[in-house]
Amino acid sequence: MGETQKTEISGSGVAPSVIRVEAATGDLRLHEFRSRFFRNTRFLRVWLPPGYDDNENSARRYPVLYLNDGQNLFEPSTSFTGVEWQVDETADRLIRDGHVPPMIIVGIDNAGRDRFREYMPHRSLNPMMLRVQGNRYPNFLMKEVMPFVARNYRVAFGPENTGLGGSSLGALISLYTVAVHPGWFGKLLLESPSLWASNRQMIRDSRAIKQWPKRIFLATGTAEAGREDRDRSVVDDVRELAGIFRRAGLDDRRLQVMIDEGATHHESAWARRFPDALAFLFRQR
Repeated sequence: MGETQKTEISGSGVAPSVIRVEAATGDLRLHEFRSRFFRNTRFLRVWLPPGYDDNENSARRYPVLYLNDGQNLFEPSTSFTGVEWQVDETADRLIRDGHVPPMIIVGIDNAGRDRFREYMPHRSLNPMMLRVQGNRYPNFLMKEVMPFVARNYRVAFGPENTGLGGSSLGALISLYTVAVHPGWFGKLLLESPSLWASNRQMIRDSRAIKQWPKRIFLATGTAEAGREDRDRSVVDDVRELAGIFRRAGLDDRRLQVMIDEGATHHESAWARRFPDALAFLFRQR
């Protein structure tokens, strides 16, 4: 990552004390965040678009993309694998090139050793996980994280301006959130979703959902699990979910599915696909 510098920011409408990440591309700010629903503390990583603090933009409001596993998005030193999604570099480039509008991206850190429990919405027998907490995640996001961001940054409201996503279990809990709370999010990013979890419960539940976000980017690699039969099962699950979306009315303008030949279950693959995902979800045409 590079170094971080703790600074006091005043007069800008943000929380009084943040950690500003000097090594990031653009303006990345870290807030220590306490959750009532999960009863723990984590960082929120708020990336601001070019020109956010310029006087001419002082009244402008920006769409927001919320992404799980915030540690893995912006900095290799905080990433689980030492490889980042390069969200800051990609967003900065696409915004400056006019491919997407200026936006705020919020990385929500996972809870470390409790990550599995917080991102699992249903009990699981394989692996054994009976005391899951994923049913708390939508309230954590919509009643704690999103109001905090709205109080401290100039966000645009409405589902057309609000996206959610993640990878692996972070994608699974994103899918669960939009399924149980339709109409909140207009854009959904599902990278290598862990659809196998809880004996494929989310696939079964999704069949009954009629209202999905306006745009969905769904992707997986063909070498996600490291074993031929399991790799094939992962791809089959993603294709089945895509079919569910299409039967609910999502055509090619609303749904992009990417089966990435040879790609593994890794941040490097998600980083490589992120430019396509961001451009599809937030394109202005």
